[in-house]
Amino acid sequence: MIDQKTLAYINMYAILGALENLCELAPEAPSLLTNKKPIRIGFEVKGGPSATLTFKNGKCRMDQGCKKVDVKLPFSSCEKFNGLIDGTVTPIPSKGFTHIGFLLKDFTALTDLLNKYMRPDPADLEDEDFFNISTEMMLNVIAVAIAQIANNDEIGKFTASSIVDGNIAFSIKDGPGATLRCKDHRLVALKCPCDNYRAKMEFRDIKLARDLFDGKVNAVACIGRGEITMKGMISMLDNLNRLLDRVAVYLA
Repeated sequence: MIDQKTLAYINMYAILGALENLCELAPEAPSLLTNKKPIRIGFEVKGGPSATLTFKNGKCRMDQGCKKVDVKLPFSSCEKFNGLIDGTVTPIPSKGFTHIGFLLKDFTALTDLLNKYMRPDPADLEDEDFFNISTEMMLNVIAVAIAQIANNDEIGKFTASSIVDGNIAFSIKDGPGATLRCKDHRLVALKCPCDNYRAKMEFRDIKLARDLFDGKVNAVACIGRGEITMKGMISMLDNLNRLLDRVAVYLA
């Protein structure tokens, strides 16, 4: 069962937040942004999350909150915002109509490119660079989704109530990694590798990580074969696996 509020938090911070990584990793992304001056787009969901995307010099940054913005997109409910992400709702700005061209052209082109990397055509994955970028982006999306589920989903919050304070490393060997930081049973995802960890889940290589993300292989079997390294505090890893099960429900 999917909770619409939790899904809204995932869509805001994991999916739209992936635009940060897209502009950093995908070589074709910066050229899609033609704005000469910084543009700040605010998303405000009633009873849910709010965030601001700043586009500057071909890069993107997400910050929590929606205050000093050039364009404001309000949503009356979490369901309406989720409709934006699945393409069933067209938002109407409450501020920034002079920037409508940026929304319709640059921002739409960027989100189309994001969709290409997040839901790739099998043929695109045959290109090694595309494969690596797409998989790294998925790793970060999953890490952020884990944190949002732990903080908002009822089953996730129950699981998080058993996680002690400290960092969990979530990474690919010799590749990208993310950090899940727990404090007072709330999780924050950091899109950077973690050295100072209490527990660690590491995939043998990027191909294995991709197969797991795509549901082509069984995680338990991979652990049994030593293809996924689990070290540190076992209770943290057990609960991480429970949260990963919930991620599969929301990102299916």
